[in-house]
Amino acid sequence: QVQLVESGGGLVQPGGSLQLSCAASGSTNSIVTMGWYRQPPGKQRELVASITRSGITSYADSVKGRFTISRDNAKTLVYLQMNSLKPDDTAVYYCQVQEPLRPYWGQGTQVTVSS
Repeated sequence: QVQLVESGGGLVQPGGSLQLSCAASGSTNSIVTMGWYRQPPGKQRELVASITRSGITSYADSVKGRFTISRDNAKTLVYLQMNSLKPDDTAVYYCQVQEPLRPYWGQGTQVTVSS
């Protein structure tokens, strides 16, 4: 079992920045990838960014060049630095970790980009 606790969401103006954090606890040695998803109002959940155990990152086209995913050396903390935020980035953001047999999800944190 893996438990995930997210923090860092909030209200920000267009062009602003936010950093999301996710702390993983429990059986973290089995984690294969760590990532962030988001679900905009009325839309499906989508992958934003992910990082593998070896450090390979991938991003959705809509956030490339603006968002950066990173993690700590212990591989129990994952961050999402979000810069140049746009109203279209408004969503509930979820931390997710993937183990060989199943994914685990955080509770979600709201990010609202509005003037």
